[in-house]
Amino acid sequence: MDFNKLFSLEGRVALVTGGHRGIGRMITEGFLAQGAKVYISGRKADACKAAADEMGDNCIAVPGDVSSVEGCKALAAEIASREERLDILVNNAGVAWGEEYLSFPESGWDKVMDTNVKGLFFLTQALHPQLKAAASFERPAKIINIASIDGFKVNPWETYSYQASKAAVIHLTRKMASKLASEDIVMSGIAPGAFASNMNKAARDHEDTVEKGIPAKRIGRPEDMAAAAIYLASSAGDYVVGTTLIVDGGIVNAANPGARIDA
Repeated sequence: MDFNKLFSLEGRVALVTGGHRGIGRMITEGFLAQGAKVYISGRKADACKAAADEMGDNCIAVPGDVSSVEGCKALAAEIASREERLDILVNNAGVAWGEEYLSFPESGWDKVMDTNVKGLFFLTQALHPQLKAAASFERPAKIINIASIDGFKVNPWETYSYQASKAAVIHLTRKMASKLASEDIVMSGIAPGAFASNMNKAARDHEDTVEKGIPAKRIGRPEDMAAAAIYLASSAGDYVVGTTLIVDGGIVNAANPGARIDA
């Protein structure tokens, strides 16, 4: 076995939804460093294009909104018009909503579920021909779903639809993986903990406080997320099917987890 190539993504084509910022960008930069060609999507075309320009020629912006089936189909069609195959799909795009229990609105439920769960399923479905074209027994196509440690534990915030959506992503990953494995398409997931991002403002703006509740004594670094995604996307992760990898510095398994430190 050539261990020098085990983690290589040379020659592979990837799509990272929400790849222009936060955890999506951490993953994108890791994939690029390992030799992949990466398409990134986001709802804001200008922000997506600016991020792609910053990350270099092998990063291409393809704006898209995965919160509707029509948006998923449109994004898949755009990728299909550019690439005959898609080696790696990272379903990273996600939103959150926080509001008190008695006033939590239907719009806050639907927006989160539509993007985090429905969008994940229907984009993957729409891209099946391109994933199948890339898949082989020797080198499976890869799908990585970005969940959250909120899918494994309860946090103290009133983010009802977000926590439910991430638990759904974890189980949906198991279910879809069991179906797709027979087609040489390997699906797995990542559940991030405290990584600085616009979605996790606590880790971004109050790092000193947040890290006190993490067994590893620090928040996640970009290379932590990139390394986990590279592992699953590369040949190193070919035998990891349906599992959601927790990348949180020990929070989920801590005896006395601290304040809000989740993704």
